[in-house]
Amino acid sequence: MKVFVIDAAKSNGCHNCQIGCKDEHVDNEWLPYALPQPDVGQFWMKVEEEVHGQVPKVNIAYRCRPCMHCSNPACMKAARDGAVYKRDDGLVILDPIKAKGQKQIVDACPYGVVYWNEELEVPQKCTGCAHLLDAGEVPHCVDLCTTGALRFGEYEDFADEIANAEVLHPEYGTGPQVYYLNLPRYFYAGDVWDPETDECIEGAGVTLESVATGEKWIEATDNFGDFWFRRKDLGTYTVTVEAPGYVSQSMEFTADKSLNLGDFAMKRAV
Repeated sequence: MKVFVIDAAKSNGCHNCQIGCKDEHVDNEWLPYALPQPDVGQFWMKVEEEVHGQVPKVNIAYRCRPCMHCSNPACMKAARDGAVYKRDDGLVILDPIKAKGQKQIVDACPYGVVYWNEELEVPQKCTGCAHLLDAGEVPHCVDLCTTGALRFGEYEDFADEIANAEVLHPEYGTGPQVYYLNLPRYFYAGDVWDPETDECIEGAGVTLESVATGEKWIEATDNFGDFWFRRKDLGTYTVTVEAPGYVSQSMEFTADKSLNLGDFAMKRAV
């Protein structure tokens, strides 16, 4: 079974995969798998940007998003006359001839990766570059990825990594065959300083504690006085800052997104 494995930590926003998809499919007809992709309005491989945090504590993450090539595809259930089918290698294909006029296929995809070509009156999506696979090659997006963020191959070859991977929206029940490593989580960050000297405090101990579970994480401020707690869940936490010679500070917060907790101005102990 063929799968995509996408490492979000290696995706740098270069858009090579998105551009490569356009290069391969715009103005090119790859029957029996696809009619030409329009040059605008469709992204069979789309690079999505996620901005987390608030200035000056901001992270930008990128996520490549093709068709999920689901093992239980909703689009196939919605299609008539066998217009959507699965190949033996697991790729989900929209037959561009049989699918003509079947706009319900677009609406059926919970991931929003099936597009409607108004001019041709046909639904379209990523084919996994099935025409290239038939020739013994890899999808063009994978071929052009210079960072190793995007890989494609047999499930068995990636089994160890997939064991620690995630899929998007497993609650949909479609069994997506695109697996993600290192998807961004939420972070909580801040900085610690001495207002008397107007200097950052390096090496301050910062403890983050989950109110719900009592689990704790400890970080030390860097030479800029900054601290970061990365890849955390949403919820209610307490953060405590301690440094020798200073009065400790604590605050409780509830997060529904990544947060810059701001400045912790430490008072000197008497």
